[in-house]
Amino acid sequence: MSAPGERSSPRPLAGEGPGERAVVRTHAEDPSPLLEAAFRRIEAETMADVPILNPALRVEAVGFTRRQDHWLGIVITPWFMNLVLVPGKADTWQGVAPGLRLFRKFPSGDFAFLGSNEPEVGEFQSCSLFSPMGQFACQAEAREVALAALAALQAEPVAAAPAPSKEAFEDPKQAALERPMSKREFLGSVFRRS
Repeated sequence: MSAPGERSSPRPLAGEGPGERAVVRTHAEDPSPLLEAAFRRIEAETMADVPILNPALRVEAVGFTRRQDHWLGIVITPWFMNLVLVPGKADTWQGVAPGLRLFRKFPSGDFAFLGSNEPEVGEFQSCSLFSPMGQFACQAEAREVALAALAALQAEPVAAAPAPSKEAFEDPKQAALERPMSKREFLGSVFRRS
């Protein structure tokens, strides 16, 4: 049975045998509250005494928006930060069985997502960004990194600087002009002038 704003539809999952079908629970509305409930339950039931938990962090779903009919955002927990994709429309969802990997294309590149399924949300896919979470001092810092990661994921890659010209390889002074100065070179030039 689906909750309000959700639909179920039989769809094959990558990794299923011939003739096997799974019901995909889709979400018409932001699945953040369902994801938060699932990971709070997991924290209470299986993670409570695990030493890698960062006590400065709590479960939070961040930045969920529609991307190609589905919900994309990040889930922060005291033990990981994952990019998460939740089905929004059954006929465009490419499912994958729990524990199996599926590569998804984004403007910034291809990323491997693992299939998952939790009772609160149903099927979803996740891509690990950080684990464990010891480098984050507070929830606000983790949230800021999560939002920056979402922006970077959906941004086109910046083109690399053009290769130095043929003359640059023959003339060291020209080569220095055609590439950025290293910190060592910069500081060396500053101190030599003094």
